[in-house]
Amino acid sequence: MPLGFYMIMAAQFFSALADNALLVVAIFVLKDALAPDWQIPLLKLFFTISYVLLAAFVGALADSMAKRRVMLISNGIKVVGCALMFWHVHPLLAYAVVGLGAASYSPAKYGILTEYLPHRLLVVANGWIEGLTVGAIIVGVLLGGLLIDPSLSAHLLAIDLPFVDTGLDTTVEISLMLVGLLYVLAAIFNLFIPDTGVPLKPLNSSPAALIADFSHSFKGLWRDKLGQISLAVTTLFWGAGATLQFIVIDWADRALGMGLSQASKLQGVVAVGIAIGAVMAARRITLRGSVRVIPLGIAMGLLVPLMIFVTQLWVAVPILILIGACAGFFVVPMNALLQHRGHMLMGAGHSIAVQNFNENLSILIMTGLYAALLAAGLSVFVVMVMFGLFVAATMFMVGKWHKANQRKRDDVSLLDDGFSH
Repeated sequence: MPLGFYMIMAAQFFSALADNALLVVAIFVLKDALAPDWQIPLLKLFFTISYVLLAAFVGALADSMAKRRVMLISNGIKVVGCALMFWHVHPLLAYAVVGLGAASYSPAKYGILTEYLPHRLLVVANGWIEGLTVGAIIVGVLLGGLLIDPSLSAHLLAIDLPFVDTGLDTTVEISLMLVGLLYVLAAIFNLFIPDTGVPLKPLNSSPAALIADFSHSFKGLWRDKLGQISLAVTTLFWGAGATLQFIVIDWADRALGMGLSQASKLQGVVAVGIAIGAVMAARRITLRGSVRVIPLGIAMGLLVPLMIFVTQLWVAVPILILIGACAGFFVVPMNALLQHRGHMLMGAGHSIAVQNFNENLSILIMTGLYAALLAAGLSVFVVMVMFGLFVAATMFMVGKWHKANQRKRDDVSLLDDGFSH
């Protein structure tokens, strides 16, 4: 891989690291303010709303200027969101601003891969980016858990710098300052990402035209026989993954008696499994064989309800790793396939915007339903069973859908069509 690829990876790692550390800090702020439990999953809803509302615009924006510049601007927006939380703006609103930065960052982050690398390296590149993103989740949730630990924050607050009055007095303030510095570090790496030299597409100033263009891209990707399968899988994966983050925290509290600082580490355990699955997929699965991983999505769904019988940490850890490994192994090839088909059909920025719209609409719906179920008084154990069976059944239906497509048209010829461009 060329050096520029590693600059992209570094920028992505530190930006995602800060996102996940900030999520744990935001949960801590809500709990400290005695906010209702159902507000906690709404953090993800507020974070992802920009992906859905601005999907028609951020893809076109990413294709209209150098993607490294878009990534730099987006990290600046995330810093603003972090600062708002520091200034005591409600965590839901502050995290929504961070989500605005993330929504504009994503088409550039994934789109630059298809511009910078040949398609034969896309699965490997996605293994890298998903592996590092998951690594950022692992370290981020662990870092967030450490930052909200009163004993550690007390040591950090006790550090005196000569001739400098930081004005930091609380656990939340020192945590948010350190998270903000991570966003700044990501922005520094953005400066070293090379220009891909891909011709830019002028940004249409008419919102109606941008929405019509997005609608055309949306329909085109869903009509493509391989695009629709990979889009369905990744859409389900991200909605399920976002919901699972909060389920694990709630389950760890109820079943294992863990507080937030300890439960956040179990999110990292799932992320370790995803990283393992992502690395295995990058080594073993080619772009042509990507659709063969669908059964692992069914397996992931069926493993989740097993957690209701677990009451010991030593039993929970391997099951959570296995759940994550199944998820990582099936999502990386499908993500690479979706990027390839989208790049061939409509351009990187537009296709990633369509992908983000679908995936984050799924996050909105699934985390919103989870919050509604909690507000209605359902036990997290009941929700886990419902969640797992839903994922397994949906993945089974996607597999049947793909087989029906195969009977209509041979997938190998579809891939050959895509690679011949």
